[in-house]
Parts: sequence; C-alpha cells; structure tokens
Amino acid sequence: MSVTAQSGRGRGGGPRRPELAEFLRAMRARLTPQEAGLPDTGRRRTPGLRRQEVAQLAAVSIDWYIRLEQGRVGLPGTAVLDAVAEALRLSPSEHQHLHLVARGEAPPIAYAPVPVADSLRVLLDGMPLWPAYVVDFRMDVLAWNAAASALFGEDFGTGGAANTARLLFAPDSRLRAAQLDWKRVARETVGNLRAQSARHPDDPRLRALVAELRSVSPDFATWWDDHTVRTRSHGTKRLRHTAAGDLTVRYDVLATCDGSEQFLVALTPADPATERGLRRLLSDRGELHGAPNVRAIGA
Repeated sequence: MSVTAQSGRGRGGGPRRPELAEFLRAMRARLTPQEAGLPDTGRRRTPGLRRQEVAQLAAVSIDWYIRLEQGRVGLPGTAVLDAVAEALRLSPSEHQHLHLVARGEAPPIAYAPVPVADSLRVLLDGMPLWPAYVVDFRMDVLAWNAAASALFGEDFGTGGAANTARLLFAPDSRLRAAQLDWKRVARETVGNLRAQSARHPDDPRLRALVAELRSVSPDFATWWDDHTVRTRSHGTKRLRHTAAGDLTVRYDVLATCDGSEQFLVALTPADPATERGLRRLLSDRGELHGAPNVRAIGA
C-alpha cells in the first residue's frame, strides 16, 4: 500500500506536513544569497537559496533540513525553528506561521515595549463619551481619555492609580469600593495576571507587582495560590459612582498584534440609565467643550 502526503504519513514514519514543505520552499526561493549575507556564486538553475545554504545559516545538518522541508521530521524544536526563521529572514508574522505549520502552536511573542501608538491615541480621542484606556500586560495604564478620568477619578493613570490591578486590591482604593461585583472582577484580574506571568516569567516589574498585591491583599494571595487562569476579552460589570449613581457597563479588551503587549479597554453603557449617567459626568466636567481628551505616559 503506497503512502502519500494526503494520508498524513511519510516514508520516515512521521506525520507529513505538506503546508510546512510548501512554505519553506517558497521562503527559500524568494531569498537571494546577497540578502542572506552569502557570496554570490553566479547564475543558478533555480531562484533563491539552496537547501545546504539554509542549513548552513541555521546551523543544522543538511540531511535534517531536507527532511524538515519535506515535512517529515516529526515535531521540530522551537529553538531550531527560530534558527531556520532567522536564516530565511522571516518577518514576525511568517515566523509565527512557521511554528504553526511545523508544531501546531505559535512561538512566544517577544515583548517590544514602545510608546502608545499615535493611531491608538487618535482612537481614544475619537471616543469622547465612553471611558477608554490602554494598558500593558502588567495592567499599567499607558493612556486614557477624559471619560475614563471622569469615571475613575482625576488621578487615574498616575501615581498609585497607574495600575488597574493595584486599584482593585488596594484597601483604600475608590475603584475597589465602586465595584459592585468586586469578587468576580478581582478574581478575573488575578487569573489574567497569572496568565501573563506565564508569558513573561522573567519580567521583574510583573513579579514585583504580584509580590506587592500578595502582601496587601489576603484575597489576592489565596486566589494566586490556587493557580486559576481567567482571561476575559469582554463582559459586563456594575459600578457605583458618587455623582452618577449605579452604572452597568460593558467592557471590551482589544489587543494589539505588534509585540508591544498593549490592550485597549473600552467601556460602553449597557442601559439607557448608564448612558445618561456617563454623559452627565462629562457634561459636569466640561470635557465636551474643547478640553484635551487624551493623556498618555508612554510605555
């Protein structure tokens, strides 16, 4: 019985990955020796790099690379895939695709701290009515609009109010007192920090934040130790504001995809009463009459 790529097995006994084979051949064909930092040896019968050249650049054996390009090396390691990606000068998106077609999972995202992009600031500025802000993976507030200040307080995003997790667990925090569903929201926050600690295990500021919250909040310490992982990209929560009364807002968390690990959090009213309350907050502060709408501190 003959075995084909469509059957999913190769002659080496491992699973065949035709998408991996086609992708590697296409990436090799588009790269010239000069672009790869190799000497130009003249005309070639086929465009692009030779297999042995890719193997040389990636510091792997030619036999192994041939089997990789044929999609029959089993499950390649992440480090060797990273070396092949560097040899082929893959973009971040192509690098991720290589891991997906070779291993079925994306590589860890390399964190690249950058200031909040102008486009995100413009987006915040274009939301004068609804509270919105940008945080990083540590939940540090990087930028926020006037509506967020109106809802959370004038010190939001600064000093002790510069981190939303700290605001939820600090005993004297106004934001904590305003949460009508504090336990649920707080547990989600712990679960999110737990997930981020796995993505960024060596980040000293994240480790310091976790240590601080463990020391000031027995609830945080208990929930951290149960290893619950909870990440939410949207939901509903209730707040009690001293001027606007009880508010029910929907929240949506929109992630950037550029390695900056920044997230835009937008709050919108879940009912007419909340919409009226948010509008009143801004009207009372005069924020709809030409005042600056966005503040940002960078990364």
